Amino acid sequence: EHQKLVDRLYSELSSGNLGIFAGAGFSQAAGYVNWKELLRPIAEDLDLDIEIETDLVAVAQYHLTKHGSRNKINHQLIHAFSQQQAPTENHRILARLPIATYWTTNYDKLIEKSLEGVRKVVDVKYTLQHLPVTKYKRDAVVYKMHGDVDHPNEAVLTRDDYERYHLKMGPYIDALKGDLVSKTLLFLGFSFTDPNLDYILSRVRVMYEDNRRQSECILRRVSREEGEAQERFEYRQRKQALFERELIRYGLTVTYVDESREITDLLRSLETKYSHQSVFISGAAHVYDPFTEKEGERFVFDLAAELSRRQKRILSGFGLGIGSSVIAGVVEATALDGKALDEDRLLVRPFPQVDPGTMSREQLWHSYRDDILQRAGIAIFVFGNKLVSGEVVPSEGMREEFELALRNNVFPIPVGRTGSMAGELWRHLLELIAGGEFSVSDEVRGLIEQLGDDGKSLDQIRTLVLNLVSKI
Repeated sequence: EHQKLVDRLYSELSSGNLGIFAGAGFSQAAGYVNWKELLRPIAEDLDLDIEIETDLVAVAQYHLTKHGSRNKINHQLIHAFSQQQAPTENHRILARLPIATYWTTNYDKLIEKSLEGVRKVVDVKYTLQHLPVTKYKRDAVVYKMHGDVDHPNEAVLTRDDYERYHLKMGPYIDALKGDLVSKTLLFLGFSFTDPNLDYILSRVRVMYEDNRRQSECILRRVSREEGEAQERFEYRQRKQALFERELIRYGLTVTYVDESREITDLLRSLETKYSHQSVFISGAAHVYDPFTEKEGERFVFDLAAELSRRQKRILSGFGLGIGSSVIAGVVEATALDGKALDEDRLLVRPFPQVDPGTMSREQLWHSYRDDILQRAGIAIFVFGNKLVSGEVVPSEGMREEFELALRNNVFPIPVGRTGSMAGELWRHLLELIAGGEFSVSDEVRGLIEQLGDDGKSLDQIRTLVLNLVSKI
C-alpha cells in the first residue's frame, strides 16, 4: 500500500498537480503544541479538564463568552507558536520537491521557513488582502487558512470564528475548492475534526460527486495503549474504520502507517523516485583511450539519447569532449519525439572560466558542482581526463563530483570500462560496496561489477548502464 501511494503521488508530482494540506500534527513533531496543549491553560481557567473535553473549539468559545475578550487566548497562541523551532525532515523533503501549493491550518511558520531554506520564493497568504497580490516569480504559495502567529487577533480559534468564516473569508474557501477540484492534495497531520475542513469537503463532494478528484491522506493506525482494555481498543478500531469511510465519501484515499517515522520514509521514497528521473552525466576527455575519439563520442551520444527517450532529465556540466555529445544526443531524441527542449529535458551548466571575485576558482567550482548534483538522483561518470602541462592526467574534478554525489544521496554509476578517473571511481565504489559503506542489492552489485569488464564493447556497456538506471 505504501508503494502504491508513492506511485500515485509521483504521478501527480510529475504532472505538477500535487499540493499539500498540513494539519497540527505536521508541526507537532517540530516541538509545537497540538490543539489540546494549546488550550490547556484556557480550560484550566474555566475549571475544565482538557483530557475529558472533545470539542476544543467550544472550550475556546466558553472562555471568550465568559471574559468577553480574546486577550488570554491571543497571549497563549503567541506564547505557543512564536518560539523559533526548526523545520522537521518532513518539511525539508517537501520543500525540495517541486510542489507549488500548500494549505495549512497551522499558525507557525515552519512551511515557509523550510521553503526559504532551499532558496525558494514563497508567497504567504492569510488575509483577504493577500489573495489578489502575487509575489514576483514565486515558487510556492502557502495558504494559512486559520491565520498567522504574528496576527493572533485574526486567528481562527473560537466557535464564533468558525461560524463566521464563510462570510469573512469566503474567497479562501473558493480557492481551496478550486485546488481540491484541480489538484491532488496530500493531507498530513490531520485528525479531521476541523469544522472548516468538513464544511469545504462536504460542498466539494456535493458539487462534483460523480466526477470528483481523489486526494490522499496518511493516517496513523490506532494501536493498543499500555494498560488499555481489549474492548476499548476494539472500540477505537471500529471508530477509525467508520472515520475512514467518511473520508472516502469526501474523496480521500486513506493510507495507514503504524509509526510516525513511516511518513518520513514515504516522503523520502517519493523524493528519491522523483530525483532519479534526473541523471547527471559527468565526464571530460582529452583522449578516449582505449577507444577512438569517434567511438567515445558515439557512446556518450547514444547513452544520452536513450536516457532522454526514457523520459529522463539530463544534466551536464559541458565537460571537454563529452558535453557536446550529451547535448546532441538529447536534442536529437527530443526532436524525434516531437517535444519541446526545455529544462525538463536538458539542463546544461558550463563551468565559468573567468577569474572569480572574492571566491577562489576552486571554491566557485565546488559550489557549482554541489548545486547541480543537488538537482540529480543518478550520476554517470565516463572517461575523466584532461591535459595539464602537456601531460594527460585523471580529472580530479570528477572525483569531487563523485564525493558530492555520495554526500547528496545521488546514486553513482562510474563506467569503469572508459578508463581514466571513471576507472578509478569504479574500483573505489566496489570497495565501498564490499566494505558495507554503500549498500546495493546483489543484482545491482553484479551489474556494477560488469561496468569495468575489458571484454565488453561500448554497446554492451551502454546496455548495462541503462539496465542499472532502470533497476535503481
